[in-house]
Amino acid sequence: MSMRALMGVRALICAVGFCAAQLAAAMQAPPRASNAPDTPGTGPFAAMKEEIPALPRNVVYRPADLGSLGAQKLGVVVWGNGGCSNDAASTRFHLLELASHGYLVIAAGRILSGPGAPASTGERAAFPPTVPEDLLAGIDWALAENQRVGSAYFGRIDPAQVAVSGFSCGGLQAILVAADPRVRTALLHNTGTFEGEREAMPGFKVPKDSLKRFHTPVLYVIGGPTDIAYVNAMDDFRLIDHVPVAIANLPVGHGGTYSEPNGGAAAQVAVDWLNWQLRGDAKAAARFVGEKCGLCTDSKWTLERKNFPAR
Repeated sequence: MSMRALMGVRALICAVGFCAAQLAAAMQAPPRASNAPDTPGTGPFAAMKEEIPALPRNVVYRPADLGSLGAQKLGVVVWGNGGCSNDAASTRFHLLELASHGYLVIAAGRILSGPGAPASTGERAAFPPTVPEDLLAGIDWALAENQRVGSAYFGRIDPAQVAVSGFSCGGLQAILVAADPRVRTALLHNTGTFEGEREAMPGFKVPKDSLKRFHTPVLYVIGGPTDIAYVNAMDDFRLIDHVPVAIANLPVGHGGTYSEPNGGAAAQVAVDWLNWQLRGDAKAAARFVGEKCGLCTDSKWTLERKNFPAR
C-alpha cells in the first residue's frame, strides 16, 4: 500500500468525525462478557488471546500453537467492539472461533472482561474508547510482523488475506477502515450507517456516502427486525450497487450470538464468509452462492444478495 493511499484513509477517518478527541467521552460499552473460561474454538487450531506490548491498544487472538499451521498462512481480521468500547474481550467467544480456523484476529482495546481482566474497576475505566485508527494499527502491525526476522509471525501471514469486521459501533469503525486498499472483504455485524450525529455520541458520523468507498465484497450479519441496526443495515444493502453485497438475517436481535458457545451461528457464518472471500474455499462459498445455498435453505436465516456470482 502506498503512503499516499494510507494517509488518505486516515484523513477520511478524521474527516467523518472519528478523531479520538471527539470520541473520548462519547462511547457506551456493551454488556461485559461472562467470566466463563475462554473456549478454544471448533476449528483445527485451538485458539488463545493475549496482550502484546508492541500493540498496546489491541488484543491478539490466534492459534495457540503457530507451529501447527504447517504451510497454511494466517489471514488477518481486525475487529471493532460493540459500543466502540475498550473491551476487546467483550465478544471473545466469537473471536476465538475465528482464530481457531487459522486467522490472526486483532481486536481494538484491552482484555477488560472475562479471564485475564484486571480486578480493578478503575483500571478498566482508565483505558480510552477505541477509534478506527486502532484497526488500522492492527493491519500495520500484522503485516510488519510478517516481514520482521525473528517475529513469531515471520512468513506466516498472507498479506492478500486481510478483512475488517466489527459489531454495532465497531462495525461502523470497520466500514471506515474498509476503504484501505489492503482490505479484501468487510464483514459487518449488527450495524448500519446513518446521517447526522446521535445525541449520546457527539461527533460520531458515518454517513451513507461512506458506502461508496467499499472496494471489496461485503457481508452484513444482522439480528432481524428487532435489531436496532436492522433498518439502517437494510438501507445500506439497498444503496450498495458497485460491489458484491449480501445481508444475512438471523432473528435474535441486536445482541447476536456472541455469548453462545464458540460465538454461535453468526460466528460460523463469519468463518465461512472469510474462508470463501480470503481463501477461495468452494465448500464455504456454497453457504452463500446459488439458488439452494446453505443460508438460502436454512429456515433460521434470511439471505439477500446483489452482484453475486450465479453459482
